Amino acid sequence: MQASIETTGTLERRLTFTLPEERLETHIGGRLREVARTARIKGFRPGKIPPKVIEQRFGPQIRAEALDGLLRETFDSAVREHELRLAGNPRIDRAGDNELQFVATFEVVPEFGDIDVAKLEVIRHTAEVTDADIEQMIENLRLQRRTWQPAGRAAQDGDLVTLETWSQAGDERLPAEGVEKGSSVIGSGVMFPAIEQGLVGLSKDEEKTLTVDFPADWRVPQFAGKQVQVHVKAVEVAAPVLPEVDKEFIKSFGVKSGDAEQFRKDIRINLERELKGALMNRLRREVGEQLIAAYASVEMPPRLVENEARSMLAQQVEQMRRSGRDPGQVPDDAHQGFVDAARKRVLVGLLVGEVARRNELRLDPKRVSETLRLIASTYEEPEQVIEMYRNDPQLMGGLQSRVMEEQVIDWIAERAKHTEQAMTFQEAIRQ
Repeated sequence: MQASIETTGTLERRLTFTLPEERLETHIGGRLREVARTARIKGFRPGKIPPKVIEQRFGPQIRAEALDGLLRETFDSAVREHELRLAGNPRIDRAGDNELQFVATFEVVPEFGDIDVAKLEVIRHTAEVTDADIEQMIENLRLQRRTWQPAGRAAQDGDLVTLETWSQAGDERLPAEGVEKGSSVIGSGVMFPAIEQGLVGLSKDEEKTLTVDFPADWRVPQFAGKQVQVHVKAVEVAAPVLPEVDKEFIKSFGVKSGDAEQFRKDIRINLERELKGALMNRLRREVGEQLIAAYASVEMPPRLVENEARSMLAQQVEQMRRSGRDPGQVPDDAHQGFVDAARKRVLVGLLVGEVARRNELRLDPKRVSETLRLIASTYEEPEQVIEMYRNDPQLMGGLQSRVMEEQVIDWIAERAKHTEQAMTFQEAIRQ
């Protein structure tokens, strides 16, 4: 195999390589003969189609597939031969008119030197699910199933207030005419806090004007950074009616027997699963912050950082759309605001991979299966979810990457100087 490597930047490399023509032609010839035995073309008997016809009909596709396969194989072989460790995906282009010669441009993993995790100082948080947490969850489930009835009194925390509002700052009035209609549960945090708390004490058909100071980044540009007079009218005040925790209520959450003890057991399992994930996220952040502090001076692959920043921007834009907010026209350089966070994420990701490589850490299939069962248990048909993952390489690959990262994080935390810090369930899940 002909291959040459050039250093085009601190972490950028350019690899020029040529595909072995003899292997390519041998592979193409073999595939054409295979196709000839099974192909069906009108006017010819199976297995009796002339080679020239097979070549005309299937040759271009087979050649393209063979080139693609041999390209990946040859590139991977050249990378191994030159002992290169890639950071991100390569960009591969043809080198001129020669269909067998290619140029790959890519970034490599930076040199981290000695990675001594024993010097890191990590706080490992611990927590457990208590009976009080289970009772609180049952109360939350009752709130989810609440109904409403006229309160017949002034509004208080937890009430649903149906509203008519209009706001004014100087000559600016919203809406320009009439009122905006809506509703809010006091204490839910849906409305601006000063407005929501201003509803307390209002009775049906009562009106009042609130003086509200909006922050400079308020989502309504006309009122951002201004003091606004908000006129509110309580059209209706409704009080919540919570359901009893009886058999019918319990059955509605999938406990077919309606048994209260089984209901609490199921809730405990779900809360413990949530807690496990929350504690791992805290440990991941803790280890990540320590790694960032220890290796902040190491240069990161620029293109990999930029790609990560663009990915983070895309995720934020998508989240805005899903929540009903219009992200507007996104500037070409909007990703620059994510570069610092992206650099940290890339640094931690590369370090985790390097720790795994140097210490020969391997993916634990048992842990993958346990995690998959845990994920599947949150669905009504767990076996279908497990089958879906096993039949989807992309889904399974993402799961395996997640489990491998958790294994490395655990490995680092066990060997670092660590102290345990107890916290409540509620504190632990508050990210």
